[in-house]
Amino acid sequence: MELLLECVLEGQDQLGEGPVWDERLQELFRVDIEGCKLHRYRPSDGRQVAYQLDQKVGAAVPAEDGSWILALADGFYRFDLETGTTTLIAHTKEESPNRLNDGKCDPNGRFWAGTMSSKWNQRSGHLYVLEDGKLSTLLSEVGCSNGLAWNEDGTVMYYIDTFDNFVYAFDYDAATGQISNRRTVITIPEGEGSPDGMCIDSEGMLWVGHWNGWQISRWNPLTGKKLASIPLPVSNVTSCAFGGENLDELFITTARIGNDELQLSKQPLAGALFRVKLEVKGLPVQRAK
Repeated sequence: MELLLECVLEGQDQLGEGPVWDERLQELFRVDIEGCKLHRYRPSDGRQVAYQLDQKVGAAVPAEDGSWILALADGFYRFDLETGTTTLIAHTKEESPNRLNDGKCDPNGRFWAGTMSSKWNQRSGHLYVLEDGKLSTLLSEVGCSNGLAWNEDGTVMYYIDTFDNFVYAFDYDAATGQISNRRTVITIPEGEGSPDGMCIDSEGMLWVGHWNGWQISRWNPLTGKKLASIPLPVSNVTSCAFGGENLDELFITTARIGNDELQLSKQPLAGALFRVKLEVKGLPVQRAK
């Protein structure tokens, strides 16, 4: 099967990230971290809505009750799509320039999200988990907390710290939310950029966005082997998520930041949203409980 990459929205996301497919609404949500926006897009009719927020937003996840939970710069908030209002759930208590970055829910509905320093020169970040309104710290000395994924039977958690050119795996205890036995399962080759956001497909293979790497790649975390690469016409490929009616369309976010004016002139689609139809399917989004 020849893969056909399609530019869905020629957006100008400064830092497009965190795509999430809501199968109830049949819509794709994504964030523009630097633009402080939550975007939603309905492929069936092209409808778009943008919510302007008062802080940078690192991630957004749907909740079981129909609201959304946002990882804003300084903490976790509940967001109402109808009114556009945010309500604080918990602060991280980290000082600026640290902010929350990428995040997802685990199979039991806990919301995991980590922090990074905007100075980009220190390991001052943490990985948090939000459960029943309370925050716990699972990892410290993180450089840039990024992609998360869980295997289908909920026994393994995969994690990316972009400071490291690896994808890590942990044994995951679904009952307690604890992680253990950290190990490296994927090494990104030199010259292919840095690993950013990530998702998992129904066959247990990982899809990874390459910052400054011009591609989305597919990996077998059991062998560490790279299985496929989808080249993109932009350098900073940030994340991906399966969506569409059959969960067989991979939506890919990109960024404009990290490029100078000359580089952007050669990448007119930087910051756009892309899509490619695949033979493999993804898994439904895990909702916050």
